[in-house]
Amino acid sequence: MSIRCIRDGATAIEDAEEFPGEYSLSQNYPNPFNPSTIINYSIPKASFVTIRVYDVLGKDVATVVDEYKPIGKYSVKFDASKLTSGNYFYRIQTSNYSETKKLILMK
Repeated sequence: MSIRCIRDGATAIEDAEEFPGEYSLSQNYPNPFNPSTIINYSIPKASFVTIRVYDVLGKDVATVVDEYKPIGKYSVKFDASKLTSGNYFYRIQTSNYSETKKLILMK
């Protein structure tokens, strides 16, 4: 995305496709992983975003994101070096959206 000055301090956004039109949570990659993986997500409006990781029993084992984010596409690295091998779930939650996906840690 590039922003340029037009005149009198006004700006124009050159590449509007950088702004997502909908919420999304992508599958992590690599998957299976050891010890870290990348999680991509998009939010179409500024929101408080939480991404948490849960074990198969539903216990919250890690918080990956827990902050206010402006509109955009994001990529976050999750380091699971302190967790044991196994299946886990990661969940994104905003005021208007939530989605859960599975990830596999193989040590």
